[in-house]
Amino acid sequence: MLTLKDIQAAQETIGDAIDCTPCKYSGFLSRLTGAPIYLKLENLQKTGSFKIRGALNKLSSLTLEERRRGVIAASAGNHAQGVASAAQQLGIHATILMPEATPITKVEATAFAGAEVILRGETFDDAMRVARSLAAERGLTMIHPFDDPAVIAGQGTVGVEMLQQLPELGTVVVPVGGGGLISGIAVALKTLRPTLRVIGVEADQAASAVRSRQAGRVTELGAIKTIADGIAVKRVGDLTFALMEQYVDDLVTVSDEDIAAAILICMERIRVVVEGAGAAALAALVSHKVRLDGVCTGVVVSGGNIDVQMVAKVIEKGLVRTNRLLRITVQLLDVPGALGRLSTLLGQLRANILQISHDRLTSDLPFDRAVVDISLDTRNREHQQAIMQALDKAGYAPQRKD
Repeated sequence: MLTLKDIQAAQETIGDAIDCTPCKYSGFLSRLTGAPIYLKLENLQKTGSFKIRGALNKLSSLTLEERRRGVIAASAGNHAQGVASAAQQLGIHATILMPEATPITKVEATAFAGAEVILRGETFDDAMRVARSLAAERGLTMIHPFDDPAVIAGQGTVGVEMLQQLPELGTVVVPVGGGGLISGIAVALKTLRPTLRVIGVEADQAASAVRSRQAGRVTELGAIKTIADGIAVKRVGDLTFALMEQYVDDLVTVSDEDIAAAILICMERIRVVVEGAGAAALAALVSHKVRLDGVCTGVVVSGGNIDVQMVAKVIEKGLVRTNRLLRITVQLLDVPGALGRLSTLLGQLRANILQISHDRLTSDLPFDRAVVDISLDTRNREHQQAIMQALDKAGYAPQRKD
C-alpha cells in the first residue's frame, strides 16, 4: 500500500519539473458557504491539470530498457497530456489511446507534445482495452492513469502542497474519476493530520466510487455520460478503491447542471477557466452537497482543459441553472403590431431579448395565430417569476422551454 514516504519521495523527484500551484482564497465562495474557501488551482499546472505529477513520477521510475521501448497510455485527455509532456521531457516515445469523442483541444495538445495519438472507442474504458492490446503487441510499458502506486504518489503531492500552503486546513474536497488524485491526497493528508476530512465528488452519471462503496467491492458501471469527461470512468481502480475505503471520509455526487453552474461561477466570480472535472468539487459546494461547519476548506480544481465548443454549451446550461436565462413560448394574434406590443411589455419588465423566433406557418396553429419562441436575459428566479406572471396576466399564456 502507498505511504506518505512514497509521496514525499515523489515530491523530491518531480518538484523541480512541476509548478507549485496557488491556493487562492475566494471571498464569494466563503460568503456562500459560511467557511473559508481556498481553491487549489491545478488548472494552472503544466499541461493544464494535475496529471503531469503522476505521469512524471511514474516515467522517472522506469528502467533504461523500459524507456528505450517506449510507453503507452489511455486517457480522455489530461492523463494523455501529462504522459506526453513527461515523456518528451525524459526523451521517451509515447503512444496515447483516446476515446473518439475526446475534445479536439486535448487531442491536439497531446500530439503537440510529441506523442503518437490513436483515437479508439466511445469511452475511456474502450480506449484502455485497445491500449492493453497494443502494449502487449509492441512491448510498451503501460502507464495507468490512476491504478498505479507511482502515479498515485505523484498525485499525492497536491495534498502535501496544500497543507504547506494552508496549515489551518480542516477539510479538502476533491473530484473523483478513477480515484488516483483523491487516493494520493488522502494518504498524505490523513497521515499528516488524521482529523482532517477528505470528501470526494463524482458526477451523478459516473459514480463508480459511490456504487463501489455501497456494494463493498469495486463495481463497474454500464453506460456513462457526463460533461465532466475527465472523471467519466466506469470503474475505479482496485488499489485506489482500497485507499479510498481506508482514507476518504465521504463521497457525494453532483449533476451536470451543478457542474455547469460551477464552471460559470469560476469564469464570472473567480476569473479562471476550468473543465467539467475541474469544477466537480466546486459544484458540490455550490449545490450544498457537503457540510463544512465553518472550517478552512481546500477545493481541488483539477484541470482547465475545456473545449471551446463545450464552453458555449456550459455557459448556456449554467445561465439556465442560475435563473439568468429564460426560454419561453407564447402565442400571438397574427396581426400588425402584436409582436411589437409583446416586445414593449418585455422591455417594461426589464427582460432583455437575446433571441426571438416568429412562426406563423406551423400546420397545427389556427389561421389567426403565430407562435413566438423567445430567449430572455434575466436577473434571478424572482425576476423570471415576475415575467411569467405579467405575461400570463396580459393573456399570452407563456410556456417554459427546457
